[in-house]
Amino acid sequence: MIENINTENAPAAIGPYSQAIKSGNMIFVSGQLPVDPKTGKFVSEDIKEQTLQVINNIEAILASQGLNLSNVLKTSVFLIDMNEFKLMNEVYALKFQNSKPARETVQISKLPLGSKIEISCIAIKG
Repeated sequence: MIENINTENAPAAIGPYSQAIKSGNMIFVSGQLPVDPKTGKFVSEDIKEQTLQVINNIEAILASQGLNLSNVLKTSVFLIDMNEFKLMNEVYALKFQNSKPARETVQISKLPLGSKIEISCIAIKG
């Protein structure tokens, strides 16, 4: 059975998709942007602050299912500028310090709403 996951504690989807999908004990979190769910706006233009907000949004979605970052198996990180990798990675390392999921990080030419970063993940319940 497939279940759509949506929480008010993370930004609403900006298109025809769910914040996440649950299938069995797997949670597939859609790419998250650095949008503050309270204001609907980017937290800032700073890559570190954007990275923190993106991961906070992921945490909110996982928390709605009784999960946390330690349940994450894999992340996909999309950056506009690979020169900001080190700064992004500093925040990422702090948030994922107790678990180190598999990850790829790629530079792409453009992200929705002009974001500098987007992160999606796969988590497991149990």
